[in-house]
Amino acid sequence: PRGKVEGPYWPIIRSPGLADGLQKVGEYYRYRCPLDRKLNEMAALMASRLWTQQFEWDVHILQALDAGMTTDVANAIAEGRRPAKMTDDEAVLYDFVTEVLATKGASDTTYAATVAKFGEQGVVDILGIVGYYATLAMIMNVARTPLLEGRPHPIVPLPVQLGQTEGSPTRGRK
Repeated sequence: PRGKVEGPYWPIIRSPGLADGLQKVGEYYRYRCPLDRKLNEMAALMASRLWTQQFEWDVHILQALDAGMTTDVANAIAEGRRPAKMTDDEAVLYDFVTEVLATKGASDTTYAATVAKFGEQGVVDILGIVGYYATLAMIMNVARTPLLEGRPHPIVPLPVQLGQTEGSPTRGRK
């Protein structure tokens, strides 16, 4: 539907069934998801940040800022720290996503706060957004997807995590 193939789609087209399914999921999150666009982009940025996926970050940082995310919030996410000044909905989303990514689950308190703010569908949509963009990030990192030309790349790898090795290549695989 975009008229060009770039980013995650070069490696994904090698699996037509996956490409078709992911395209439909992405279409839902980009165009039909009831979650506020700024929050949708925040979840995408958090997944991009976790995976240090520069291409994905560059695409979504512009969309997040356009949707109303402040540069302070964006910079904090880029630096891997909790933003100091967030709206209530940003704080609930940030805490939920951070807890899920760190613990692979959510406490009753965090889950209840997220349901209270976004509803049960919102919780599932947030998880789906993070999962979708994490999937794309993994594919692009393994494929070493080239960076967008002429764009700053503000994120650097976070400290080495379990199972990760320092100096792992992240771009340029054909």
